[in-house]
This record gives sequence, C-alpha cells and structure tokens, in this order.
Amino acid sequence: MPKDWFEWHNLYQREERLQQRLEIVQGYITRSLDAQPPGPIQIVSACAGDGRDLRGALLNHPRRAEVSARLIELNPQLVEQGQSAIGQTGLANQIELLQGDATLSDNYAGAVPADIVLVCGIFGNLADEAALQQLIGNLKFLAKTGALVAWTRGHRDGIAYSDLVRQTFQSAQFEEVDFQLTATGDMGVGLHRYVGTPAPLPANQHLFVFSGSPDRAVAPT
Repeated sequence: MPKDWFEWHNLYQREERLQQRLEIVQGYITRSLDAQPPGPIQIVSACAGDGRDLRGALLNHPRRAEVSARLIELNPQLVEQGQSAIGQTGLANQIELLQGDATLSDNYAGAVPADIVLVCGIFGNLADEAALQQLIGNLKFLAKTGALVAWTRGHRDGIAYSDLVRQTFQSAQFEEVDFQLTATGDMGVGLHRYVGTPAPLPANQHLFVFSGSPDRAVAPT
C-alpha cells in the first residue's frame, strides 16, 4: 500500500475492488438521503479523501439542495482536488471540505449531530480491536438518534474483518440496515442506524487514532 494517501486515492482509477466499493458506498448514501424526513439534511464525513463518494451520490439527487455537509481530510492534495471538484458540481455552498485532523472532536463542532455519517476507509487503519470499539463508541458524539452510518472494511488473507465491525456496531446501539461485499469478495460495506441517544460533543478530544497501517485489527473469534 502506498504511504501517500493522494497516491492511494489514484488507485480508484484502476482497481476494480475500490471502484466496486465506491459504487456500494454511493448507493448507501443515496439510500440514506431518500430515507430522510422533509427538511435540511446534515452530513459529516471523517477521513473524507476528496469527497468523491458524497459528490457522486449528490450529483443528480433530487434532495441535493437540502444537504449541508462537512468533510474532514488531512491530506492537502486531496483537499485541493476535492474542493475543485465540489466547485465544478455547484455544491461549494453546501459541502465544506475542511483540511484538518478527523480524529479531533473540535473539527466537527457546529456540524453534529448529523443525519448521515460516513466513516469509510478508516476501520482498516486502526491498531487493534480496542481502537475499533473506541471509534464506533464515539460515534454517539456525531450521530443523531436514527442517523445512518456508512462504513467500509477490507478483508485479507481469507479473514472477514467486517464481521468484527458488524459485531461492534451491534454492541454500541446500532442496528444493521444492510451489508454487502464487493464482487471481488474482499471489501465489505455496511449501513447501520444509530438507535441510541446522541451525546454532547466533547472539546479537544481525540475520537480515534488513525494508525495508517492497514488490516491490523484482530479478526473476530
């Protein structure tokens, strides 16, 4: 895996499994938008890359004018690329692509609790099961009751790491709405609904630790 995340995102141009993952994520975003009651829709995305998942889903969606979103990404090249693409789609007044640390609670202030939360491309870059539990447990700071959360998790060496993610969501007051594997069989994409009570966003707290080392979280037992 390239260490440069801008380079990694370029793999979408040629890796079928990433293209398939993106298609499923965009489908889940569309489904989540369709499920919202009338009125404004708030979205947050952690480690958002260039925002291609949300941009693609909103492009022709009938409720795009009702969306406000904050996307948080640390890599400056991805932020620049995403901001340019957002401008070209006419969504610059609705989608804020913030260059910042997505692990830090302060960067979500004013944008949560959200109706839709995107945590895609993160779970495979957590150090262990405890880190996974920490992140999913802390989604109570980002999600409204009833919010829909889309996530991804790769498989490796025949280990279905997404099974552990699904179990962890279940134990953290989320109910599963849907789950799919890519046709390549090595990328899991899930959609969960938060049925708990949102908690006030704490100040200056790290919600998770992004290790940058893929597939280190333990497999389900």
